[in-house]
Amino acid sequence: MASSSTRPLRIVVTGGPGGGKTTAADLFRREMGTEVVAVPESATLLFSGGFPRETEPAARIAAQTAIFHVQRNLEDVKTAKHPDRVLLCDRGTVDGAAYWPGEPAGFFRHLNTSLEAELQRYDGVIFFESAAVGGMSIEGNNPMRIEDATTARALDLKLRELWSRHPRYTFVPNNHSFFKKISVGLEALQSLLTQLRETP
Repeated sequence: MASSSTRPLRIVVTGGPGGGKTTAADLFRREMGTEVVAVPESATLLFSGGFPRETEPAARIAAQTAIFHVQRNLEDVKTAKHPDRVLLCDRGTVDGAAYWPGEPAGFFRHLNTSLEAELQRYDGVIFFESAAVGGMSIEGNNPMRIEDATTARALDLKLRELWSRHPRYTFVPNNHSFFKKISVGLEALQSLLTQLRETP
C-alpha cells in the first residue's frame, strides 16, 4: 500500500452490480461533508456520455482500456484539486480486470501494470456483495447497467477475488434489508477511515 503521507487517502467502494455501493458512497460523502470528495464511476461517465458499449471482445478490450485510463486520471485530478480531502472512489482501476474478455491477468499485461501495483494505489477497500448473490433484484437507478442476475453473480465473484487481496479489505455481505446493508457498509467506511487516520 502506498504511503498516504504523499497523497490524500483513497478508499474504494466496489462490488458486483446491484450491491448498493454507489448509494453508500453518496451517503457517506454527505455525512462527512467537506472531509470527503467523491470520484465517480468512470464506466458510467463514459457510457452515459456516448462511448459505445459493444459485446465483441475487441470492443470490450478498447472500452476497459479507456475506463482504466479515465479512472486513473479522475483520481489524479481530484488529488490535485483536493489534496487535503479523502478520496472516495466509486470503483477503482482493478475493476476492469473482472470485465475483461479472458483471464484478469491479460488486463494487467495489456495495461503494463499488475494487480499488486493497482491495489497499492488505494488505502482501503469496502466491498458490497451484489444482491443477485442472494437471489434478489439488482434493478436500480443506473440506466447504464445491463447485467442480468447470472452475470452479476459471476462478476461479483471475480471482483471479490481481485479486491480481497488488499490488506485493508472489508466485505459487506448481502442482506434482505437494504437499509441494514447500507448501515453496515457506512459503519465499515467510518471504521476504516478512523483506522487509516490513526496509522502513522
